[in-house]
Amino acid sequence: MAELRHLGPTQQALLRHLLQQPEGTGVEALCERLRISHNAVRQHLSALISRGWVERCAPQPSGGRPQARFRLTAEAHALFPRNYAQIAGALLAGVIARLGDAGARDLLADLGRELGAAEPAPDANSRQEVAEALAARLDQLGYEAVPTQRGGEAQVEAYNCVFHALAREHPDVCRFDLAFMEAATAHRIHHMECIIRGGHVCRFRIGEAKTAADAASQPSGGSAARD
Repeated sequence: MAELRHLGPTQQALLRHLLQQPEGTGVEALCERLRISHNAVRQHLSALISRGWVERCAPQPSGGRPQARFRLTAEAHALFPRNYAQIAGALLAGVIARLGDAGARDLLADLGRELGAAEPAPDANSRQEVAEALAARLDQLGYEAVPTQRGGEAQVEAYNCVFHALAREHPDVCRFDLAFMEAATAHRIHHMECIIRGGHVCRFRIGEAKTAADAASQPSGGSAARD
């Protein structure tokens, strides 16, 4: 999603004002706050509604004619910057300090498996279909992922490492990704190329399907296979 700073100053100001008005606000209030005309406010609202960042909400009872009110959508909140990398880095450093490197690796893999297991099982009859389903899910999570083939093998290439800053300092964070993908697809995932290690993409090969025995014998914190 585009960042707030990529929008024009008036739309930035409008969205920031709506952020401060969780119950919504009307056109008149926006005119006063932004010092622009009703027509200009409505044009900006229409543009932001079409992008899914603003929505109409129920008018507040006033005894008179109901006035249209507008508020941010859940998607619009993602426009505002959040310093996840610094917070996540501090949290992971604290985990390592308490559990040690091995304990932190185990925890990351366990978390990945737990979240991956909660994903709906892909409706796939081949490894290529598994790659397509996995790429679609990763793309939803911000990885900019696409399914591909190399040497006749089904693979997924991700162009945006969502843990980029964190993984540079703590490479073991990749264990979370790998455990998540294995649990979500019920297939072994082979980490072929990594952006953090100088690759052009993060590339994953879809391996053989995992059996129930594989899952039962998976040691806590065990990493996915790497070539």
